[in-house]
Amino acid sequence: MTALAQPQPPRMTADEFIAWAMEQPDGGRYELVGGEVVGMAPERVARARVKARVFNALADAIERGGLACEAFPDGMAVQVSADTVYEPDAQVRCGPRLPGSAVTIPDPVVVVEVLSPSTRAHDAGAKLGGYFLLPSVRHYLLLDIRTRTLIHHARAEDGGIATRVARDGAVRLDPPGTALDVAELLLGAEGDDGR
Repeated sequence: MTALAQPQPPRMTADEFIAWAMEQPDGGRYELVGGEVVGMAPERVARARVKARVFNALADAIERGGLACEAFPDGMAVQVSADTVYEPDAQVRCGPRLPGSAVTIPDPVVVVEVLSPSTRAHDAGAKLGGYFLLPSVRHYLLLDIRTRTLIHHARAEDGGIATRVARDGAVRLDPPGTALDVAELLLGAEGDDGR
């Protein structure tokens, strides 16, 4: 992520950012971090493959389980504070369907980021703390293409965060009541180090 070079307000609130982002030409992707608009770089094929596999796996698990949830690919915003809006690579929301005009997910249960060299530190640091500011977030998954691992941060009933690192096998997500196979998620990145 890099700060935009084009003229913009020095700082924005989340509401101002969402209105601004909706007016930008198609193809530009942005996040708001501490009131500053941050452009998101184009991504490599290996990362796009893993993002697609994660979204499809979440959607399939929800359908198989007959869950009242919905999986979303990247493009849907999550506001974590008055001046920070992230765009995760995939997410799951449970409950009544949102209106088709919605541009933010107010209460995700599962949030996923696929690490890249330019986002690795931010995804594992500030975003970890930011996503867990939302009481609805129960699982934050980081997929590391380079090391072929999934890092699962899960909110326990007492509010604490437990972390598990997995290279294979299934990772259980309760709620909503699904499981993901780690090796299958990272299959699309074979032969690529994520750079």
